[in-house]
Amino acid sequence: MIDVLTFGEAMVALRADHPLRTSGSLRMSVAGAEANVSIGLSRLGHRTQWVGLTGDDELGAMVMRTLRAEGVGLTHAQRGEGPTGLVIFEPRVADVTRVSYYRTGSAGSRLGPGQVRTALRQPIKVIHTTGITAALGAEPLAAVRTAVGAASKLGALMCLDVNYRSKLWDRDAAAAALRPLMGGVDILVASDNELALAAPPGARSEAEQVKALLEAGVREVVVKRGAAGAEVFEESGSTRRPALTVPVKDTVGAGDAFVAGYLSALLDGEPISARLERAVTAGAFAVASTGDWEGLPYRDELDLLRAAPGSTIR
Repeated sequence: MIDVLTFGEAMVALRADHPLRTSGSLRMSVAGAEANVSIGLSRLGHRTQWVGLTGDDELGAMVMRTLRAEGVGLTHAQRGEGPTGLVIFEPRVADVTRVSYYRTGSAGSRLGPGQVRTALRQPIKVIHTTGITAALGAEPLAAVRTAVGAASKLGALMCLDVNYRSKLWDRDAAAAALRPLMGGVDILVASDNELALAAPPGARSEAEQVKALLEAGVREVVVKRGAAGAEVFEESGSTRRPALTVPVKDTVGAGDAFVAGYLSALLDGEPISARLERAVTAGAFAVASTGDWEGLPYRDELDLLRAAPGSTIR
């Protein structure tokens, strides 16, 4: 039994230490929302599989090696046509990071329903993907539709993180693709400014959007509020949890860490309050370290942030 199956594009990430125009060094790693969630869940002790395509190149080999080393199952990952995608993170001013994608025509953007259908032929507890995958083109969007349509028949929970990226599509295109999916989504994760992309167009306020999503069949609407924490809405009411206060080094990957923590506690049978606790804890680990997933906690480290600032654990 697979705890969580994720699918999407994993890329090689290049992180600059200075604005790109002034040269400087680039540090190489791996990035991709669904891959980040898979790694986060694997570190917390869950069986995960990532489905996707990388190029038949050295960068693709690096992606596969990294995910394998982090304990992520790659049974249904493949090397495909096209290069492995690239993403560059560039520190620009203060704590503002500029992101540049080089993924047009990449192997990962060729993911289609066929690969997902093959991966769904096994017992799965949770299926997770994001709006990023839906934005990559017609075939990846069809793959998302396939998973959403199959989840309930398989007895799996369907989790979708809106994860809107303005460099991949505009808000109208995102809404047109995501709104029809809501009838098959059990857990919707969105920032407060992303709810409108999933809710019916007539819903204006957050309360109206949440109500419409629950009426459409979404079981839990998880709203991320950044430094203000998060709130989960269900038919019986809502549960709120403030964020943990930690020194912020890098906010990239915090949302994926949050999802990994939330799904981990869900798989453990925890109530929503405990799911939020683990979610904001994982998110705090992410922002207090550099990289998409490198600082994510292992299960025995979840209490580490309770130590006094400046502590040395001996």
